[in-house]
Amino acid sequence: MDSSVQTLLAILFLPLASAALIACFLRRRTWAGAVVSVLAALGIMLLSLKFIQDWDGETISTSITWLQLGDFKLELGVLFEGQVALMLLVVGVVSFFIHLFSVGYMDEDKSKGRYFAGLSIFMFSMLGIVFSHNLIMLFIFWELVGFSSYMLIAHYYETSFASWASKKAFIVNRVGDFGFLLGIIWTYWHFGTVSFEGLRHQVMVNPDMVKTAIGLLLMCGFLGKSAQFPLQVWLPDAMAGPTPVSALIHAATMVAAGIYLLARIAFMLSPEVLEVIIWLAAIMTAYAGFCALGQRDIKKILAYSTLSQLGYMAVGIGLNLPGLALFHMATHACFKATLFLSAGSIIHALHHEQDIFKMGGLFKRMPITSGAFLIGTLALCALFGTSGYFSKDSIIVAAYLHHRPVFYVVLFSAFLTAFYMGRVLWVVFFGPANSKAAESAKESSWFMTLPLIILSVLSLLAGYEFLWPHVASIAFEPEVHVVHEAILQMGLSVHMLLYGSLAWALGLGLSLWYYGLGASADRMEAQSPQLYCLFESKLWWDELYNAYVSKVQQRFADILAFLDLIFISGLLVRGSAGLVGLAGLVFRMAHVGSIQIYVYWFLAGVLIFWGFAVGLF
Repeated sequence: MDSSVQTLLAILFLPLASAALIACFLRRRTWAGAVVSVLAALGIMLLSLKFIQDWDGETISTSITWLQLGDFKLELGVLFEGQVALMLLVVGVVSFFIHLFSVGYMDEDKSKGRYFAGLSIFMFSMLGIVFSHNLIMLFIFWELVGFSSYMLIAHYYETSFASWASKKAFIVNRVGDFGFLLGIIWTYWHFGTVSFEGLRHQVMVNPDMVKTAIGLLLMCGFLGKSAQFPLQVWLPDAMAGPTPVSALIHAATMVAAGIYLLARIAFMLSPEVLEVIIWLAAIMTAYAGFCALGQRDIKKILAYSTLSQLGYMAVGIGLNLPGLALFHMATHACFKATLFLSAGSIIHALHHEQDIFKMGGLFKRMPITSGAFLIGTLALCALFGTSGYFSKDSIIVAAYLHHRPVFYVVLFSAFLTAFYMGRVLWVVFFGPANSKAAESAKESSWFMTLPLIILSVLSLLAGYEFLWPHVASIAFEPEVHVVHEAILQMGLSVHMLLYGSLAWALGLGLSLWYYGLGASADRMEAQSPQLYCLFESKLWWDELYNAYVSKVQQRFADILAFLDLIFISGLLVRGSAGLVGLAGLVFRMAHVGSIQIYVYWFLAGVLIFWGFAVGLF
């Protein structure tokens, strides 16, 4: 076996070995499990950095036949190319610092062993997606990611909300995954293969093989995993898990897997599919911004910010510029992890208080955490020179060039982003303390502040190509240069800079004027309660889905259960015994002593009498 393949397999199986070791021997040990998991994450990061540094840029592909049924072969293997290298860097580097942060955040948790075992099995699942050689292998690890996400969200399973949120995330993702699975089956039936290399070759030879229906079904996986419309309802509630889990799964890696999937299959997406993606994504950028204005929980605000930024990435896919989408995915992982971990540092210092209006004045009490949050916010708002400027503004500029209506939507969404993040910034870190916990807050331990410092630096520098060695030249640099060269030739580079700068400056400035420093109450809730209720309700999507499940789906399920009881279990399985049992069940109902049942028998007798009277019998 080639040494490069051996290194990739070592990266893949290192977290699985960590999870097995913790689960079997170290689950009840106080710190041993944490040490093993963090060392495994460190090993993944160092091996990934070394491998990519030595990589010559050539595609690495190898596979073995794991299962064969007739002509069908299920192959497991590794495919390594530019997009894979970029995703591996994101997963490896960001995940290690989240693991390190978790050591401080979970110091008083009695279930640290279970928590760190869950992190390791999640890392194995996520790396499996990154390295997948074909769609079926990717789907296997896709489901493992869903399972590990379910475990981590439900870490505080003793609380009803965490238990409910984990089940909600699991079920909603299965809805999207069902469509994704159908798309994979249709892909194999239509192309005769599910390997990424084989599919790419066939589409290059014959572009007419691309089918809109297949693309729409494969897109369902993205809608579920990246929590995009109409399957966006699970992500905000998934904040019930520990904050480092929110940073790892719901900001940096798992939700980005949907974008990674679309980038890997971009050659299979027809213009019609791309148009659907770009409009769903553009709407999500604005929808999530409005919803964030109706939240008081700092983690939920950041969750809606994630939904909005995933929308920007999907806009890049819809513009048929997957490199731009992956570029923003990489920079977003850095500054959103910074924001989530900063929020975790605050929550830890305030004894698990998450209401932003019960904070205030934290800048002077927690300077490192506050500085990290400020840098993450500026990168998210795309301040000139930060990583967010290079990636997010590139997508906005591309929208201006290729899809002007979407440009106006995403530019307005950039203003909304700055407005709701300014609301958090001014309320949480400035003005007076609004609770005893905020008054006594102190800076977190170095386990938590060191990752914040490093991720803050990455939030500033991740947009510069030198940080990505030769990965940038393969994964995203060509598309970035094409977009900006087009703007330069049109003489609009200054105009686009002004548009983007005006969006974040207006958003931050208006939020300061409207909410003020250290506010203890939400001004919108007091002055416009109906509008605030609209934003808080998330446009009643949860209520709509609950009504559908209880009024339509449950009724349909009851009918199927009845038919199964009568025809399958009763007639087909039990035969004549089933008929006798059914007759006994029916006639026994005549002697239950219930007036309602007697009324039904009376009506049945009237109908039979009427049938005889009119000659039907």
